[in-house]
Amino acid sequence: MDLYFSPLACSMATRIALAEAAAEATFIEVDPRTKRLPDGTDFRAVNPLGLVPVLRTDAGELLFENAAILQYVADRFPAAGLAPADPWQRARLQQWLNFIASEVHRGLFTILLDPKAPAAAKEHAIAKGESRLAYLDAHLAGREFLLDRFSVADAYLCVVLGWSRATSLDLGKWPNLKAYASRLRKRASIARALAVENPLYLAEQARHAAA
Repeated sequence: MDLYFSPLACSMATRIALAEAAAEATFIEVDPRTKRLPDGTDFRAVNPLGLVPVLRTDAGELLFENAAILQYVADRFPAAGLAPADPWQRARLQQWLNFIASEVHRGLFTILLDPKAPAAAKEHAIAKGESRLAYLDAHLAGREFLLDRFSVADAYLCVVLGWSRATSLDLGKWPNLKAYASRLRKRASIARALAVENPLYLAEQARHAAA
């Protein structure tokens, strides 16, 4: 299978999931600004919206949207235990994936990381987002993961929380959340993903600075 990704974007959660499953994949980098692929072609021919991740299955089918891709990988490699089989626990997983996508990723960090977003919009996002982070902090008190074991929801949340380093948001206000993020960054699959994608991100920034 092929994973279209951009360095340190939410697509990194799928890289983590694939590593957890010891699954083989071809990783194809997408420039988030130009939407160009390494061969110079336009990524929008793959996804008209130009958004990562995109997963191309071994059968050649394309799958969009982070939460859908993460669950597909979890189901494709069930031995990795990345998603619960029990219907109620699976619903809880979907609850967390949707919460992360809507309330933390889009509702908070997409605005904070947008250089064109007005200061007032960023202030509003932080004011609204603090209650969401406090909710996560309370849930993680005395817990190692969002569910009873590591899941694709943890992979997604860890990636998103890492974006706080590029903002004025201080996770220290939420000690359980900060400890959770620090703990997960030491997990082998996440540490390896960061080791691969951090240099790619720096190269991407240097490339655009020189353009």
